[in-house]
Amino acid sequence: MAIISDREIATREAYGRALVELGRQNNNVVVLDADLAKSTQTIKFAKEFPDRFFDVGIAEANMIGISAGLAACGMVVFCSSFAIFATQRVLNQIFQSIAYTNLNVKIAASHAGITVGEDGATHQSIDDISIMRSIPNMTIVVPADAHEAYEATFAAANFEGPVYIRLSRMATPVVTPPGKPFEIGKAIVLREGKDITIAACGTMVYEALGAAERLSGLGVDVEVINFNTIKPFDRETLIDSVIKTRAALTVEEHSIIGGLGSAVAESICEEFPVAMSRMGIRDQFGQSGKPAELLKHYKLTSEDIAKEVLRVLETRRKANEIYEISASTKSNFGALEADSEGGIPDESGN
Repeated sequence: MAIISDREIATREAYGRALVELGRQNNNVVVLDADLAKSTQTIKFAKEFPDRFFDVGIAEANMIGISAGLAACGMVVFCSSFAIFATQRVLNQIFQSIAYTNLNVKIAASHAGITVGEDGATHQSIDDISIMRSIPNMTIVVPADAHEAYEATFAAANFEGPVYIRLSRMATPVVTPPGKPFEIGKAIVLREGKDITIAACGTMVYEALGAAERLSGLGVDVEVINFNTIKPFDRETLIDSVIKTRAALTVEEHSIIGGLGSAVAESICEEFPVAMSRMGIRDQFGQSGKPAELLKHYKLTSEDIAKEVLRVLETRRKANEIYEISASTKSNFGALEADSEGGIPDESGN
């Protein structure tokens, strides 16, 4: 498995470091937070650039409005809170003040997904990708690890327009090379294979790679793609892969409704239908528990992914058998029609 570093680092930590470096490079970078600077790691920027940091308190709607105003004045704005508050609580403000006006505001939301852990359903954002994906002009980035989060922060700063960056609370292993430039809208094939395509994002990229390693021992050759950008979606990389593998599985720490699974399903349905399954939160709320326990409960571990891969491959096998039987029946029916072109003979043979 392609683990670059044994040290586990949270993507929110890398985001905080990147903000400091951005602040040194660009005096137009400003950062806002909603009384969660220590948790979102914007506190690093606040300490070095107190005159360019604004803590608006527990007033996320005001934070979005202020961010829009600063962006309209030419500033590059990063605003942060927990993902559950940075999307659901301020959806109308994002829609009207940032997306509709296409302003240069980057919403970097920490503590996304069920790996928030013990805080439970009220703090576990499992629909934020779906919400933001439905908004015109919104770009959505989901880094797989700390290296990607660091580079994605710079990419977002250089991108003109609103960006949603999804960050995690839990520290995770590094699976991407350090210093690799982050290209918005371009998925990365981390492992090549010929039997099935696993499309993953965020914390699930590591689990997908683990599943691929497990399956290699069974002779199953898995291709793993890191979809670090959900919108715009890299259809070309996906379709090129499924044309080769003829099967797909999506894995995300998010609802299967409206997120990565939906983006992949839409692309495959419209361009190259293959056997497919989606793994994620299945129309449920989150719940309190330790991150590792929750991943097991929602069947999002590498072991669960490996089992689902085998199920999808069996589904494909059965579908192929049905198709072959259907094609054979159609061929035989065609031959029967050809033999009968002269009509049904009577008892005399005429």
